[in-house]
Amino acid sequence: MIDKIVLAGFGGQGVLFIGKILAYAGMLDEQEVCWIPSYGPEMRGGTANCSVIISDEAINSTVLEHADSGIVLNQPAYEKFLPFIKPGGTLVVNSSVIDTTNSRDDIEIVEVPTNEITSELGNPSLANMVCLGALLNRLTTAKLSSIEKAIDEVVAKKRPQMREVNITAVKKGMAY
Repeated sequence: MIDKIVLAGFGGQGVLFIGKILAYAGMLDEQEVCWIPSYGPEMRGGTANCSVIISDEAINSTVLEHADSGIVLNQPAYEKFLPFIKPGGTLVVNSSVIDTTNSRDDIEIVEVPTNEITSELGNPSLANMVCLGALLNRLTTAKLSSIEKAIDEVVAKKRPQMREVNITAVKKGMAY
């Protein structure tokens, strides 16, 4: 089993963070993992994306020609990475800010109204985690228990008050 995932948005939206959580979850499950971040020189507001590969076998190439699935958090990321998802793949989009009129019929587009969901949670910065939850149901190599452990390792040690909030956001995305 292998998942090749692309994540993209503006810097500050937590794109690299959810990539790190996915990669860490794969490591905790003793799988092969590759996490490659890419970002512009801007601190916030520039483009950011990363690729994550999680596999139960050796990863022979870290270069993704096409991804099995992805998450995009803004319109420029949607336009750039829509063609990057292979036929039969899944793309989770933040439908609160992305117009999916220009779409494809050979992939599954999961439109998640993150503004509404994060409003309900009382924290608009959780859009990335909600989208991660929406993608999690469609991955073959990651599961909720692994994501929870990764959040414990990456988030809870530094900011314990954010543990439950992040896990709740992931679960809301999964339910959506």
